[in-house]
Amino acid sequence: MILGCALVSHPGSAATTLTVGKASATSDALVPVNVGYELGIFEKHGLDLKIVDFTGGSKMDQAMAAGSLDISAGDGTEMAFIAKGLPMRAVCMIAGPPSFLGIGVPGDSPITSAEQLKGKKIGISSPGSFTEWLARELARNKGWGPDGVTPVAIGNGVVSVTAAFRQHLVDADVGGVATFLNMEEQKIGRLLVPVSSYEGSIASGTFSASNHLIQTNPDAIRTFLAAWLETIGYVRTHKAETVKMESRIDQLPEEVVSKDYDVTIGMFTSDCKFDPAALATLKRGFVELKFVDTPPDMSKLYTEAFLPH
Repeated sequence: MILGCALVSHPGSAATTLTVGKASATSDALVPVNVGYELGIFEKHGLDLKIVDFTGGSKMDQAMAAGSLDISAGDGTEMAFIAKGLPMRAVCMIAGPPSFLGIGVPGDSPITSAEQLKGKKIGISSPGSFTEWLARELARNKGWGPDGVTPVAIGNGVVSVTAAFRQHLVDADVGGVATFLNMEEQKIGRLLVPVSSYEGSIASGTFSASNHLIQTNPDAIRTFLAAWLETIGYVRTHKAETVKMESRIDQLPEEVVSKDYDVTIGMFTSDCKFDPAALATLKRGFVELKFVDTPPDMSKLYTEAFLPH
């Protein structure tokens, strides 16, 4: 049984059922999974998806370790846990630099620049998450040292960030640009800086397949990735329809999602291939976050064998 998450399954029956975990219900890099599901693209490819939304990568990884997931959709830092024995392998680089993420502060915060975040508490989704790495990357980039900021796990999504801001549990938060844009309308919070202001090449989204699926049904992985890339093709060419669907999924006003779409649409890869520069950044990050003691052989953490030709 998977606890602490939301499960969505298509009512119809398809040839192959895949349980797909998402580290966040509303991450811009992952929401197209739901778009493709609602459009029937995965079903057209002979797949019946069961989509499971988690409140952070660590909970999703626990489900993968327990054998509850076939595919996990998270960020690049999830690959570190493959090096530590998590029974999966990355099979697609979903997105490059995280244009959909930023650092936000409460609406009444006196902080007006990233330089003022030294020594502050910064909200992250969960320990060991991509958002934790990005918080620590800010400190590294600014020369503040490894303890230059204090990451605080508060979960992700509008509700958890809003509560943390209102109760002043954190001084800032690494989260979705769309979330902060919406908070500005409500005077709850505001966007301080986009992550892209200090972070370069990185894999901000990846799909990983369980070792069990790789061994028993590799064709299902190929089919899933083909359906995903078809979905991204649709998202790129149908802004109005995509905004309407994502607005409903994210529970954000369409005008906010429309602005967010314009900022983030360019981040998706068109072929799922892993960028060498992004992999190099992840390799460094794994050690800095103390996920591993020594830099891993990245070639053992991912494969492009299942990419559509």
